[in-house]
Order: sequence, then C-alpha cells, then structure tokens
Amino acid sequence: MDFSSITVENIVLVGSLLLFVSIIAGKTGYRFGVPTLVLFLIVGMVFGYDGVGLEFSSPKTAQLIGVLALNIILFSGGMDTKFSEIKPVLPQGIILATFGVLFTALITGVFIYFITRHVFTAISFSFLEAILLASVMSSTDSASVFAILGAKGLVLKERLRPLLELESGSNDPMAYLLTITFIQFIQIGEGSLWSVAVTFVLQLVIGAALGYLLGRFAVRLINRIDIDNKSLYPVLLLTLLFIVFSVTNYLKGNGYLAVYISGLVVGNSKFIHKRTSKKFMDGMTWLFQIVMFLTLGLLVNPSELLPIAGIGLAIGFFMIFVSRPMAVWLCLAPFRKMSYNARHYISWVGLRGAAPILFATYPLTSDIHVGEIIFNIVFFVTLMSLLIQGTTVPSVARWLGLAGVSKPQNQLSTFDVDLSDEIKSSMSEITLLPEHLKGGNRIMDLPMPENTLVVMVKRDDRYFVPTGSTTLEAGDVMLLISDNDKTLEETYGQMSSAKT
Repeated sequence: MDFSSITVENIVLVGSLLLFVSIIAGKTGYRFGVPTLVLFLIVGMVFGYDGVGLEFSSPKTAQLIGVLALNIILFSGGMDTKFSEIKPVLPQGIILATFGVLFTALITGVFIYFITRHVFTAISFSFLEAILLASVMSSTDSASVFAILGAKGLVLKERLRPLLELESGSNDPMAYLLTITFIQFIQIGEGSLWSVAVTFVLQLVIGAALGYLLGRFAVRLINRIDIDNKSLYPVLLLTLLFIVFSVTNYLKGNGYLAVYISGLVVGNSKFIHKRTSKKFMDGMTWLFQIVMFLTLGLLVNPSELLPIAGIGLAIGFFMIFVSRPMAVWLCLAPFRKMSYNARHYISWVGLRGAAPILFATYPLTSDIHVGEIIFNIVFFVTLMSLLIQGTTVPSVARWLGLAGVSKPQNQLSTFDVDLSDEIKSSMSEITLLPEHLKGGNRIMDLPMPENTLVVMVKRDDRYFVPTGSTTLEAGDVMLLISDNDKTLEETYGQMSSAKT
C-alpha cells in the first residue's frame, strides 16, 4: 500500500492505529523489560512494506520528522535536567560528548575498514566511507537514555545518572558534525583538517552562546508577555525552541547543541505556567518519539537487513565491547576518583537509538552510493544495542554495585494535584491496608511523623478533608504532604513497620 495512493482520511486512520498499537506494545513490553523504543521500531517494521504492506520510502520526510523529534527530545531533556546535579560532572560530560564521540568514530571506522577489506569482502567501503558509517553511530542516543533511565526509575551512585543524561543530551552535535563533514569529504574529495577543526569549534561556540542567550530571552519573553489564553504558553515555548534551532543553524552554529542548552536554561529558571509547560513538553516528547521510531521503522525493509546481518553483528559487538569502552576509558583517565565499576557502567550505557538512524538518512539524501547499506547497518546495530544494552541497564547497575536505594515515587494517580517547583514540600498517596489500622482506625492513631499531614482522603467515589479523629477504613486512599522527601521516606518506613 503506497501512502501516495490513499486518501487523507485513510492516512489519519492508519496513523492513529499505528500510534495505538505502539502504545499497547510499549505497555506490554515494559512488563517484560523490553525497551519501549525497540517496540516502536518493530511496529514500524511489521506494518512496513515487508509486513502489512505500507510503502514508505521517503528519507527526506523521515529526516524532517526526525529533526523535529530530536529538537523536542533534546529541549525536554534539558528542561528536566537540574544544573545543580550536572555541575559536578560537567568536565566529564563535555569530554565524553566531544572526544568520546571522536574516539568512538575513529576506532570503529578503522575496524569497519579492516573487516570490509579482509572478512566481509562482499561489502566494500573506502576509508572515508568507513569513517562516515562509524561517525553516524558514534553518539549515544538521548531519546534512548532519557526514556530507559526515566522509565526504570533507576537510582545510580557516583552521580552516574546526571553524567549519562548530560553526555547523551550533548553529544549528538559532535556526531552530526562528523557525519556532515565526511559526507562533504566523499563528495568533493579530501578537505583540510584545519578547516574542519575551525568549523567544529565555531559551531560549538556559536551553538552554546546562542543556546544560552536565546534560552534567557525565552524566559524573559514568557514572563513578560501577557496572553489571555493560558493554554498558549506551552505552545509559545514549543515555538521558541524551533526558533532557537533555526536561528542557530542560519548563523552557522550547531542547532542541536543550542536547543539542549536553551532547554537547560529554561528548565532551571522560574517562569509562569512552568509546570503546565513541562507536562506539555513531556507529552510532546513521547508523541514525537513514537512517531520518529515508527517512521524510521517503516523506512527500513527487514528483508534488506539479512544480507548485512554478519557485518552488522561484528560492528555491533565491537562497539559494545571494544570501541565504546576504549573511548570512555581514554576520556575518563584524568578523573582518578571515579571507580572502575562506574567507568564500566558508562561504557555499557552507550545506547544507540533514533539519532544514529536519523543521521543515517543524510548519506541517503546526499546520494552517497553506499548510503542504503549504511542506513541498513546502522538500523541493525541500533536494534542490537537496544536489545542487548537497553534491556540490561538496571541489572548491570546492580551487578556492578552501582544501583542505589529507590526513593518513594511522588507521582499521584488518585489525586490529580501538584505543587509549584518553588514549594519544597513533597506529596504522595498511600492506600490503607487492614494491617495499617491495627493500632487504631483514626488518623491520630497512624504511626506518622508530626510534620506529615493527611490533607485529603478518597473513599469509594467520595473525597473529603479529614481531621485527627476521622475514622478510616481499609481501602481508603490518603493524600500525604511532608516537609521534604526525607520526611516522606520516614513516613513510608513507619507505615511499613506497622504492617509487620
């Protein structure tokens, strides 16, 4: 079925069905520890030309969707990152995001050139083409890292989580620059390494500067503009992030870096309707992640992956066990306080994802004669990475002794309320069991710290504000508010001990 031959109404129906199937598949896969992003890719492949028969063969359309999605993912990731958390690991993150990507590309490129000359001779790459393929896959994917670490609620020691999120959120610009540079080298012949270095530095400097300045401008604009319809503030923020990307690219800076830094600036600043805007951006992030992975899945034909399976396995295992670890250890050598287990774990969480597949569309749209082979290999390696590394992120953390104690989740499902970011109190909810009421069935009888309050109770379909003498029943859901997370943990501990 060719998209060009069906009506707009049918396209909407097919798109809605794809989104619905993806969401259900993601929910099911999460229970079995399969990364949801893998399932989005697989759903796209199943519904593609070799599966159900949807024919989608437009790399430029996929590239446009990918660029929009990556902008939203990077900006939202920056908004969710607290600068106070990444500040202690800023040097490590910057080195991994630049030299780590470069080392990974060079080491992997030499390996690809060697095996295509001596092992997999049916596929022939020149040295520049081998480095191009490696450059496309050289960055860790922000969508994969943010989604997997966030979905698993993983608590990591040694500040590993902010470091991994910082690296994955800021290393796409380097991979993008390497990809575009080697495409130009292949098209016009050898270029000047000096001009490449100057271009790289200028892109980083311009991107970082504009990201910060435009991020500050966005905060000022949102706080000063007076929009009667409050629902338009999140839309304004979405518009501003695309302006950041476009203006930076126009001025020869790196748009992806600018978007991530502007997200950091905005997320760590105070502005009106911040909570609503963050929820809006979270929803847009998941929507565009699904759409991007579905589109990239539709673009590939599984039958075309079989001829490159051998070289794909070789490259995938080499990147997982050799080039990524070598690059990480080289970059982190000056930081002697970091444990060996932490370095091993950073090496392992070198997840490939949508960004490498997106960058693999550039050789396709640039008429590189091995562009289709590059795309298929990158897709294969990405699936390998997500299936092998993505499914083992929590277990490897526990095996290396780096998994911390999980804190109570403050997410509310029964009570749809939230506190402003400026309020440091913590809210949570707890469902009462018969064991909780052994010491008495009034609120004053519950074993809770003095600075924890029960502000509301839900019983069946009724909500009410309780007092200390309110009689409770098993099955009641209580909305708790505490001074901070530490007090909330203490409350959970005392309530748990009442059950034993």
